[in-house]
Amino acid sequence: MAKTLYDYWFVQFDFPDKEGKPYKSNGGKMVWNEKLKKRIPEGWMAKNLQDFITSDKSGDWGKENAEGNYTMKVKCIRGADINGLNGKGEIKAPLRYILDKNENKVLSNGDLVIEISGGSPVQSTGRLAYITNEVINRFNNPLICSNFCKAISLKKQNHFFYFIYSWNRAYENGIFFGFEGKTSGIKNLLFETLVSHYHIPEPSEKLLNDFQSKTLLIETLKQKILLQIQQLAKLRDWLLPMLMNGQVTVE
Repeated sequence: MAKTLYDYWFVQFDFPDKEGKPYKSNGGKMVWNEKLKKRIPEGWMAKNLQDFITSDKSGDWGKENAEGNYTMKVKCIRGADINGLNGKGEIKAPLRYILDKNENKVLSNGDLVIEISGGSPVQSTGRLAYITNEVINRFNNPLICSNFCKAISLKKQNHFFYFIYSWNRAYENGIFFGFEGKTSGIKNLLFETLVSHYHIPEPSEKLLNDFQSKTLLIETLKQKILLQIQQLAKLRDWLLPMLMNGQVTVE
């Protein structure tokens, strides 16, 4: 639902105009933008991805067991866990121990986790997962991302879901294949080059606010359902062995 709304408003440009009618289909003025190489609604600007970003957090791998100053217990999000965070598979984030002084690497509400190393010949680097309070509630420990990922934060809260869907659209269209390097056989996302050169439209603040509020309702419900699925899976794994060995029966 959220993706359809994004496509309708920000790809087809048929967001509600002042009369509540589809902007482009209702004759809304479109102007050529040289950076985007296409026509966009009058008053919109072209911004590179860096213009939306305020800060980033590097990844950490820590230790498998607590030792010395490595005492902070965390779950480590790897590239392999990104699909699971997005509700497309299981999450098997390992338990790790990091230095107490690296507490600033702990992920918080509004962070975006990006896979910067990995991929395959048919899959580029750059997969993204987002962190919200509902995502954090799916784990018993604080979250960090691994060294093969990095986390970024955005300047404005109302850009959150617009940035996510714009990023994912570029990823799905294969744009990130053009921003990859290779070291020791591993593909690396040329993150700084990507965010400084790839442009997306910047809609009006009102439209961004409307999209953020509508999408937040959908995504919050999605995360609550994912938490329920996770709890049911744990219950299944606890009950199934007892059912198989006859400790419990179903009447």
